[in-house]
Amino acid sequence: MTVSSAVDLFDRLATEAADEWAAYVDHTFVQQMGRGTLPVASFRHYLVQDYLFLIHFARAYALAVYKGQSLDDMHAAFGGLKAILDVEMDLHVRLCAGWGLSAAELEWAPEAKATLAYTRYVLETGLRGDLLDLHVALAPCVVGYAEIGTRLAASPSGLAAGNPYRSWIAEYSGDTYQEVAAGARATLDRLAARGMTEQRFPQLLTTFRQACRLEADFWQMGLTCAD
Repeated sequence: MTVSSAVDLFDRLATEAADEWAAYVDHTFVQQMGRGTLPVASFRHYLVQDYLFLIHFARAYALAVYKGQSLDDMHAAFGGLKAILDVEMDLHVRLCAGWGLSAAELEWAPEAKATLAYTRYVLETGLRGDLLDLHVALAPCVVGYAEIGTRLAASPSGLAAGNPYRSWIAEYSGDTYQEVAAGARATLDRLAARGMTEQRFPQLLTTFRQACRLEADFWQMGLTCAD
């Protein structure tokens, strides 16, 4: 039996994976960004790796375009691809320019193990599964950053002039990115209404949980400057 279109799939996944979700969105790295106390070396390491991460996520959205079963599917995936290439990556280039790093240097930086693990997991999930599998694997990143940005922007020091990470927080709490996240949630609901059964939900939950764990590992990699 196909699940009703009234079901908010993202909320259901996040609720069922509450421990993994909390470990990701409330990670020490995130808390320190909000307070402005995160070591600059940690943020720089994270930002370089996140640039590489976004390159592979752009490929994942290109895969979603290919796997689309309708023009609506393809437009939704293209919106995510465009947001990465034209908005998120530009923010990374601007921030890293302050450290004398060029876009070319970012692109050819060595990938950390956490970067490899997460990006390849998402791509492999999309290759072996269908469009819903792929979007569930993408969702913790896309929607999670919007939630993190909103939380940090509402905190006392999140957007304070003295917080060195206020540009990052402003980007992910801003209307443009919030619309991207809202679109990702809507895409999940549309795909779920079209073909998700209760029997399939545990498999999707496993994918979501693993993606959340890999997100937390990615923050930890940044915090410790791990290779």
